Amino acid sequence: MTEDQGPRVRELFAGFFKTGEIGSFVNGEIVYGSGETLSLTDPSSGRIFAEFADADQSVVDAAMDVADAAQREWMKLTASARGRIMFEIGRQIRDNAAGIAEIESRSAGRPIRDIRGEVLKVAEMFEYYAGWCDKLHGEVIPVPTSHLNYTRNEPIGVVVQITPWNAPLFTGGWQIAPAICAGNGVVIKPSELTPLSTLILGLLCERAGAPRGLVNVIAGQGATAGQAAIKHSRTGLVVFVGSAHAGSLVAAAAAKNVVPCILELGGKSANIVFDDADLDRAILGAQSAIFGGAGQSCVAGSRLLVQRSIHEKFVARYAAAANRIPVGNPFEDTTQVGPINNLRQWNKIAEMVTLGLNEGATLAAGGSRPQALEETGGFYFAPTILDNVAPTATLSSEEVFGPVVGVTPFDTEEEAVALANNNPYGLAGAVWTNNVARAHRVASQVRAGTFWINGYKTISVMSPFGGFGKSGYGRSSGKDALMAYTQTKSIWVETAVAPGITFGYVA
Repeated sequence: MTEDQGPRVRELFAGFFKTGEIGSFVNGEIVYGSGETLSLTDPSSGRIFAEFADADQSVVDAAMDVADAAQREWMKLTASARGRIMFEIGRQIRDNAAGIAEIESRSAGRPIRDIRGEVLKVAEMFEYYAGWCDKLHGEVIPVPTSHLNYTRNEPIGVVVQITPWNAPLFTGGWQIAPAICAGNGVVIKPSELTPLSTLILGLLCERAGAPRGLVNVIAGQGATAGQAAIKHSRTGLVVFVGSAHAGSLVAAAAAKNVVPCILELGGKSANIVFDDADLDRAILGAQSAIFGGAGQSCVAGSRLLVQRSIHEKFVARYAAAANRIPVGNPFEDTTQVGPINNLRQWNKIAEMVTLGLNEGATLAAGGSRPQALEETGGFYFAPTILDNVAPTATLSSEEVFGPVVGVTPFDTEEEAVALANNNPYGLAGAVWTNNVARAHRVASQVRAGTFWINGYKTISVMSPFGGFGKSGYGRSSGKDALMAYTQTKSIWVETAVAPGITFGYVA
């Protein structure tokens, strides 16, 4: 571990790190795998700053066993007591916000100015679900018999969660909070490229008073540790956040174990701008939609549909604005776009831009690594706008997962909706217009799990989030997510003095 990374990690993990090495967090301790050696790379410099061994089967088995035992201890507490512990987890996150933000920014490459706010949102996740702990109850069903019939929303047991490298801290909190609120034990496997912030979440859950082993963090690869957890006999639910291709493999593996899934997968979201929109706001919104987080977001507005009457003017202003966005060191407060997380993804982005140009699009802005950042060794990619992207082009249907937007002109409202829906994904979308009726018509007709009117990327732990089609199924926040982490039991109580039993004999 390098000097700039090590001290802060050791400070947060005081008493757990013995040698400065990274491992899995199982039953309140750092345990080390014996698999392939994996590296963590600083995206801003391309330099390796830490190494660790892939978690093996024994690490996964131990995590599943202790999660099962800790879940039963967790449910012995009153619902109110569990809520107080969850609220304390939020406080622990707030108290350690500066260190968490520094580590997340270093390993994920996202601007520190964004991460500071994101850490507080993660604290809010635990605080929100803390309030649900003593409000999660069943119903009494008015059945047409002499029975009292009521339901209980019971925990599933042990849930396996697999999260991606683009926002490991946010997706970690997004999944852990509702899972433990509903009474489950957790085994979470963050991406092997960015495990640090999730390891810290696991530690802070325990420091707040959660039973040892309630939240376990596996440092390992999806093909090894992730698959071992999915196939484990104790697994009751699998939650996966990532690409559609990987999601289909996860769902198939879970199905063999007769285990349900929640899948939050990719997106190719349409951001629609009509000629009556406030263009200044729409241009700012279109920048945030795709260039925020360097475009490494499942909800990124990567398809920009602009009404033809304003298309040329809009793209000219949009490109000029994109060229002014500060790209650079994620630790500088002026930076708005940091590096791509890893070299493999950078290469994919470059290939997709080349393909888009070869298929007839024109380059309006960006297109490569900013020249001023060439010597840093970092994985930087300039905010890129490809204009006149055909609806049939690869860029209109395949996710780039980088700061690259394809602009497609349209003429009518009906055409805009058809273009938006001409895609296998359905995660998000937006419309910019001052026509109230049109705004609601378009919102109702575009197939997407989340849709914004005159805005983009506003989400809250209070509101359900998830996709349609190849963007997955199930929801990851709000009450919907909480219920997905439970299973319903129906209980029947005979209340009649002389119930009418017509079968059998009394000896």
